[in-house]
Amino acid sequence: MTRPIILPLFFLLITLITVDSQAQTKDLADRLFKVHETYREAVLTQRRFKQKDILPLISRRQGNALYQIEKVGDSFEGRGIQMIKVGNGKKKVLLWTQMHGDEPTATMASFDIFNFLEGKNDGFDELRRKLLDNTTLYFVPMLNPDGAERYQRRTAQGIDMNRDAAARQTPEAQILKGLVDRLKPDYGFNLHDQSPRYSAGRSAKVATISFLATSYDYELSVNDVRQRSMQLIVGMNKVLQKYIPGQVARYADDHEPRGFGDNVQKWGTTLVLIESGGYVGDPEKQYIRQLNFMAILSALDKIADNSLTKENREEYYDIPENGRWVYDLVVRNATVRQAGKSFTTDLGINRNEVSYANATKFFYYSKIEDFGDLHPQFGSQEVDATGLTIEKGKVYPTAFRNVSEISKLNALNLLKEGYTYVRLAADSNTRALGLYFTTTPLHILRSGQTAPSGTPGLGNTATFILKKAGKVKYAVINGFVHDLDDFNTEKGQGIVE
Repeated sequence: MTRPIILPLFFLLITLITVDSQAQTKDLADRLFKVHETYREAVLTQRRFKQKDILPLISRRQGNALYQIEKVGDSFEGRGIQMIKVGNGKKKVLLWTQMHGDEPTATMASFDIFNFLEGKNDGFDELRRKLLDNTTLYFVPMLNPDGAERYQRRTAQGIDMNRDAAARQTPEAQILKGLVDRLKPDYGFNLHDQSPRYSAGRSAKVATISFLATSYDYELSVNDVRQRSMQLIVGMNKVLQKYIPGQVARYADDHEPRGFGDNVQKWGTTLVLIESGGYVGDPEKQYIRQLNFMAILSALDKIADNSLTKENREEYYDIPENGRWVYDLVVRNATVRQAGKSFTTDLGINRNEVSYANATKFFYYSKIEDFGDLHPQFGSQEVDATGLTIEKGKVYPTAFRNVSEISKLNALNLLKEGYTYVRLAADSNTRALGLYFTTTPLHILRSGQTAPSGTPGLGNTATFILKKAGKVKYAVINGFVHDLDDFNTEKGQGIVE
C-alpha cells in the first residue's frame, strides 16, 4: 500500500534537489558576473597585446605560494612558453589559450581568474577553497606567442597548430602534446576566438559564445569522456542564456583527425572547446571576456564537486549550430539604376580589420561582399532602403595637400551635396602609408587613385549614397552608415586609399 506513495515522493525529492542545484549554479554565476570588474586585470584593456605585456603579470606571481610557474618550452622563434599551476586537488584541468595568436579573449579572462583566486573576504572564499582543494589547474595563457606578436592565427612557421596534433611539426604542438602526456589531465579547455559574424543557428543573433564537445572518431561516438564534455557545456549554456539569450551556439561535431580538441578527447581527457565570437558594440571583447570569466569559473565549480553529472547530455544537441548568416551591415531593398533599367537589391557589407602600429592597433576596411537577394541573411546593423536609390558618390573637385586639411572640411555639407570622395594632391606625402584610415567620415583618394565607376557593387569598397527624390538620406562611408538627418561624425571611420 505504501509503495505507490513512496516512489512519487522519492522522485519529487530528486526533482527538488536538481532544481535547487540549478538555482544555486545560476546564483553563483550571477555573483561571478557582477564581481568581475573587481578582478578584471587592468593592464589588459584591448585585445592586441603581445607576450611582453603578459610576462610581467606572470612574473609578479613568482614566489606566491598559490602558484607554481614553469617554463614548458620555447616557441619556434625562441619565446619561452609559461605554464601556471594553481590548486592541489585530485582533478587535473589543463586550460590553454591563444594557440591561435589572434584569439586572445580567454587570455584576458585567465588573468582575471588569477586575480579572483587571490582574493578574499568577498563572499567567494568557500568557492576558492573548493576549487583549490578539489582541482589542480594548469593554465598555459599564451601557447602561440609568435602568432600573438603578429596578431595572426598561425605560428611563425605558417602552420595552424590546431591542425598539428598528429604531425606535430611545430614546437608549440609538441609542447601541448607533452603536457597532455605528462599531466594526464582529467579535463581540458581549448580556448579560442571565432569570427564575429557567425550566427546562432539560422537567426539574426550573433554567436557570442560557441562550444564544441569534440568528436574522437568519424562515427561521432559518445563515451563517458565525451559525455562529460557535453554535460559541462549544457551547464555553461544555462548560465550564459541570462546574459546572451539566443546567442550561444555550437560547432558541428565532424571529426577532425588533425585537431587538438579531437585528439585530446581521444587521448582520454574530457575536452571542452570554447569560442568567443562577437557581440554588437563590443569590438574589444571586454563583455565577452566577462562572460568567459563567469562561464569558466562556473564550469570549474561543477568539476570540483562533480555536479556536472546532473546535466542532461541530450540538451547539448538543443544548442543551435553555428551558421554564417550575419553581415556587419545589410542594406535592404535599394533601387539600382543601370543601363536604363531599375531593379532592387540587397547589399551585404563586412568591416574587416587591418593591422597597423606593429599589429597593436587596427582600422576597418569595408567591402561589399554580396549583392542581390539576401533575405535569408541578416545584418548586425540593417538599413531599410525601400524607396531609396543607391548611387556612387561624387569626387570633390578641389584636391588637398594632406589629410589634416581634409579633416577641417564640413563633412555633413559635402555629403548632403553627394560628395563622398575627396582627393589628395599629387605632392601629398601620404602615399608611403599605403591603405590607411581617417576619423573624418569621407573616402579619401590619393593622387592617381580613381573612384569606382558605375553603381557600387560586389567587391567594391563600401562607399556610396542613398537618395530619395534627389536628396541624400544616407551616406555609407567605408561601410559605416551616416544618417544625414541625425549626423554624428564620431560614428564610423573614413578610409584613405
